[in-house]
Amino acid sequence: MHLISPAFAQSLGGGTSLAGLAQFAPLVLIFGVFYFILIRPQQQKQKALKASLNAIKRGDRVLTAGGILAVVQKIKEGSDEVEVEIAPNVRVMVMRSTISAIIKPVAANDVKPAVTQAS
Repeated sequence: MHLISPAFAQSLGGGTSLAGLAQFAPLVLIFGVFYFILIRPQQQKQKALKASLNAIKRGDRVLTAGGILAVVQKIKEGSDEVEVEIAPNVRVMVMRSTISAIIKPVAANDVKPAVTQAS
């Protein structure tokens, strides 16, 4: 008495290459979505930060990676070091790569709009 039936190999059909491609299509689609939603915007953000760090100048307010707000006092030419002032008369040297953001002053909208009178 045989409890296990013999298995027979199926003959190869004509659509095997198309079936293999269909198996990888969802993976390619998922990678494409991750690239355009996560990877590409992060690369653009890093490129913009690098460009702004190269354009840093005296008087700019910066945020260091440690969370310290400072004002740039001196930039050493040919070096990655930047001298910043973190408090009145307290200056420290930081590496340019540890600056995480350049803070731009935002103009306050304190002026009331002029009221026009209709005749």
